[in-house]
Amino acid sequence: MLEAILARAGRLAGVLTKPLERPEPVLDVAARFAAEPGTVLLQSGGELDCARHHILGLRPWLTLRGRADQMNLTIDGQSHELGVEPFDLLRALVDHFQLAPPADDAPLRAGLLGYLAYDLKDRLERLPRTSVDDQNLPHIHLIAPSVLVVFDRPKNRAVALAPWRDRPGGRQEAQAALDGFFRALQGPPPAPGAFARGPWRANFARGPYMAAVERIRQYIAAGDVYQVNMSQRFEADFSGDAFALHRALHAANPAPFFAFVNAGDHQIVCTSPERFLLQRGDWVETRPIKGTRPRLADPAQDEAMGRELQESPKDAAELSMIVDLLRNDLGRSCAAQSVRVLAHKRLEAWRNVYHLVSLVEGRLAPGKRGVDLLEGCFPGGSITGCPKIRAMEIIDELEPNRRHIYTGSIGYIGFDQTMDLNIAIRTVTIAHGRASFGVGGGVVYDSDPAAEYDETLHKGRTLLEVMPGPGEADRSRPMVWLNGLLSPAVRARVHADDRGLLWGDGFFETIRLQDGQAPLLARHLARWERAWQALDFGPVPDLTWPQVIDQVLAANGLERGLAAVKLLATRGRLAQTPALGPTTRPTLLVTARPYAPRGADGLRLITYPQPRQSPLAAHKTTNYLYYLLAGRHAAQAGADEALILNPDGGVSETNSACLIVIEGRRAVAPSSPHVLAGVMQQRLLEELSAWGYQTLWRAIRPEELLRADQLIVANALIGPCPALSLDGAALPQGDPTLCPRLARAVFADDEPKT
Repeated sequence: MLEAILARAGRLAGVLTKPLERPEPVLDVAARFAAEPGTVLLQSGGELDCARHHILGLRPWLTLRGRADQMNLTIDGQSHELGVEPFDLLRALVDHFQLAPPADDAPLRAGLLGYLAYDLKDRLERLPRTSVDDQNLPHIHLIAPSVLVVFDRPKNRAVALAPWRDRPGGRQEAQAALDGFFRALQGPPPAPGAFARGPWRANFARGPYMAAVERIRQYIAAGDVYQVNMSQRFEADFSGDAFALHRALHAANPAPFFAFVNAGDHQIVCTSPERFLLQRGDWVETRPIKGTRPRLADPAQDEAMGRELQESPKDAAELSMIVDLLRNDLGRSCAAQSVRVLAHKRLEAWRNVYHLVSLVEGRLAPGKRGVDLLEGCFPGGSITGCPKIRAMEIIDELEPNRRHIYTGSIGYIGFDQTMDLNIAIRTVTIAHGRASFGVGGGVVYDSDPAAEYDETLHKGRTLLEVMPGPGEADRSRPMVWLNGLLSPAVRARVHADDRGLLWGDGFFETIRLQDGQAPLLARHLARWERAWQALDFGPVPDLTWPQVIDQVLAANGLERGLAAVKLLATRGRLAQTPALGPTTRPTLLVTARPYAPRGADGLRLITYPQPRQSPLAAHKTTNYLYYLLAGRHAAQAGADEALILNPDGGVSETNSACLIVIEGRRAVAPSSPHVLAGVMQQRLLEELSAWGYQTLWRAIRPEELLRADQLIVANALIGPCPALSLDGAALPQGDPTLCPRLARAVFADDEPKT
């Protein structure tokens, strides 16, 4: 199948070139395309010999992305799902589209730009997978740009390149791509965007991180390993322009291997100082970094810090071990006796830190290619440990989350026997409305756990400081109330044996508050107490819930505006006591979040095909999966709510709300063997009764909804909302003022007005 796909794509026949007469700054050129999925910028900073070129890839004609061995290959807009190992597919692409090496000193003429995630290691070695992949992002994302722009920094020159293929119209397609690029340059660059973040959250606290370092020292003492690269991850809510973040980071701390990748559903911003692999024909190089010290404001103290790093036996030992590891990795693909160390323990000064760097080079053996070298060396030894496989096993054991791009690689793999990839450290991933990055360091037997933790903060300082957000006093938000104590949500803990976690043995209430006021609070608390007693949770807690709720609102800055508060109780952990036998102590949790109203303009319903009958339906239990699946079914069908039916086909409720059917001057609530007594539903019935409506409960069939005057969908958060349609059929709207009038009445206070 792959052979046929590539045959239809054709082979590369040449590259069109056109210089930029008066090159703009690379960031201004890239800004015009940064919002387009498929844009990749490889930007150099600083004055080192490895920071000569900027490379910008635009508007790809080929995209390769996937996870594990499930690859998606898109060529000329045609998408193909392939079950193939990623490095085998990469090798096939580079071989098929091969070009002669560049005749001049250009970095490349055509190729693949993007990233390889650290988690590709699992396609190269049989490794345990005990950490959680909570981001679920591609393991590989590479694009072949239709236009490649290369900026030569020392010469202040730039040239645009467009590869063309040996197929009908191939050269014309390349020319059209070039023309489109130059047209885009005619207008001014867009104004710089903005971004903001929420509080930083780490997946390690200081104590557990130090304990993990100590565990690595025990492994070293036992002879398992010599060194392990341990890391932690920071994460925060993110909004705004990812490319604006790239601009800000480059201004704060330019480094040779910056990168920006717009992968469509996520973006990568990399500030790496470290080269992983460089290839020019058969010549290859790697530049491992080990050892870090912070830069200081006082010149004398700063100089002393650099000398301390150069004279450190620990850092020298770390770097020497990694150099030996990389010599062996290069030796898998390089000719015998061609691998040599050009420089060792070279001190490099960056704006925030000092590093020790070594240079190792080699020559590829006959028959070996760049992808062979990459496969044999990936992931880089400087960010795994020694020996590499055992170090990666320990990393997976001790780090709670998969690394994804962190310590993977970003750069290019040329079709012309070229390659330049970094080690993706100091790299931010923006996905799912969050920004995250990892920071770590090499741990050896002489490591001090506290110093190792502090080193991660030094390395992450630029990222932590450049991204604006709440001050230090705000970093503990959001706050929750757990068993009588206010604490940051990220630090709130329930026991792993809590029966609510294990079996869904719990219940909750969700309450709407406006400016700290909850008109329906007494009704919610009454239903909460009924559930507590019906589910036999023991003595009802003696708590003044309004004051608890006020504390949570204040801790989260939600005293003003619209908020949703959740009260949750779980059974707790089962314990054996000599006097009483098995007992439990319930867990109590209160959370608060801003609430944005929905449904005022109407809700579309779709019937959920799985009917429900359970005595638990009479309470808001944490055994909630049925309703989540029903809501997902509705969303996938383009609806807002799922209509829940009883086993006899009668109407019950929706996945998150109750129903009221308006028939003339009657307001009818559907009756079910087991259904939640809706707080909002009961309040609306009382108000309608005060307005002269006859209110009653009776069985209702779905077809009756189509004949009714109006159908109201309601819960305590959204209030009363009109149902617009059922299974695609429009529902009668009756009095369009009814729901707004009811909402004003029930959210004003808790007493019906006659």
